[in-house]
Amino acid sequence: MPRLKALSLPHSPAINVRAHQASFILASMPKIKTLQSARRVAAALLPPEDAPDAVPIWLIGGNGDAALKDLTDAQRRWVEARDWSPKQGSVLLLPESDGGIAAVLLGTGSNGAVKAPLLTGVLPGTLPGATYRFASKLDDPELAVLGFLAGLYRFSRYKDDGQAKPKRLVMPEGLDRDRVLALAEALYLGRDLINTPANDFGPAELEAATRELANEYGGSIKVTEGSGLLADNFPMIHAVGRASDRAPRLIDLHWGSEHAPKVTIIGKGICFDTGGLDIKPASAMLQMKKDMGGAAAALSFALLVMRAKLPVRLRVLIPAADNAIAGNAFRPGDVLPSRNGMTVEIGNTDAEGRLVLADAISLADEEAPDYLITIATLTGAARVALGPDLPPLFSNDDALAASLLGHGEAVGDPLWRMPFWAPYDKKLASSIADVNHIADGAYAGSIMAALFLKRFVSKAKRFAHLDIFGWVPAEQPGRPKGGEP
Repeated sequence: MPRLKALSLPHSPAINVRAHQASFILASMPKIKTLQSARRVAAALLPPEDAPDAVPIWLIGGNGDAALKDLTDAQRRWVEARDWSPKQGSVLLLPESDGGIAAVLLGTGSNGAVKAPLLTGVLPGTLPGATYRFASKLDDPELAVLGFLAGLYRFSRYKDDGQAKPKRLVMPEGLDRDRVLALAEALYLGRDLINTPANDFGPAELEAATRELANEYGGSIKVTEGSGLLADNFPMIHAVGRASDRAPRLIDLHWGSEHAPKVTIIGKGICFDTGGLDIKPASAMLQMKKDMGGAAAALSFALLVMRAKLPVRLRVLIPAADNAIAGNAFRPGDVLPSRNGMTVEIGNTDAEGRLVLADAISLADEEAPDYLITIATLTGAARVALGPDLPPLFSNDDALAASLLGHGEAVGDPLWRMPFWAPYDKKLASSIADVNHIADGAYAGSIMAALFLKRFVSKAKRFAHLDIFGWVPAEQPGRPKGGEP
């Protein structure tokens, strides 16, 4: 455990807590064991020599697929009796004469090429516990395995799944096991963080999860908490979080050589969002444990970078807070100072995410990073425009945007580029402050939020902003319903 800071929460009139004993501080630190949870996926991926009798999985592109011609007469009759066709995502188990499983057919609907990169993620939900292997030639073995592992994920912290027989997959020859496990662990980590309800995951727990990650991979961490946010000039993070009985904080993780290219990721860490005094309706509050999805995505990215020992200087900034309601909550019409000196008029307290991000962006921008990327569950307008599966991407650098779009398309995690539309910037004008943080009107909400954030970027060489959903509302291949970083 690294040196612990003093615990001081005088950010609210209702709270005046000071911890003077190191033993109290140590006892009060949440025990997350985040990486231990994520690494349960490793047991599901076996080396080839450990499973010689694994059940083969055949990917079938069409009714003329060669694998169908190699079936026995009994197996063909079985396929015909079930009226099975190889449409995308359809699964059929072929029986052995003794009642076991002879093989599994997975329809790709594509005459051999898997159109959905994570299509193999449908398998874990339909297969019984056993050990399996891919018998077909795979266009991308890594994605096929990752899809299977992604589909295995279940959030089981509060619900015992019983003693079900495990489902395992044999690693294809030539695959980099450590690399694919790193991808799966990062995915599991982000999902676990988002899926944990807010009563067990607040700003302190988000800090603890970040500390665990930093300790594992040799990173350093600094946390500015409670009234320290005012002393260190993060007034908007403090204003958003001060009404909660859980102290807001700015979590700052560093890793890598100071001489390497500087990559800074900022993840929105609103652990629960009531909307503040502009309170959300009950139906809109049901999923607000996911409002720290940007922070979860940032930590998932950090795990991958640090585990792979990429030659970058990584910085992860997480402004963590609850947007709560109390007598000292910030109000519509308030004017808040910000870290870079800009004054901000509050148009709606339910647009709190861009406020905490702005202070973090100002800090990050001071060192002129080579890449500055914000990830946030920021606007409902993004979902209205593009739905839950297609996050908008904003960037001031065409090459960076093209790279992100291309890689997203290749792995079935697409983005859609949206503009920093300069003519709309004037809609953020305020008559009493330098800027209003929302526009007067309901149009172009995601663009307006991005334009507000861009005002706090001046020195960073490249800037990108992702307005993610952080949630899968209906199960998809490799994507169970729930949190998705």
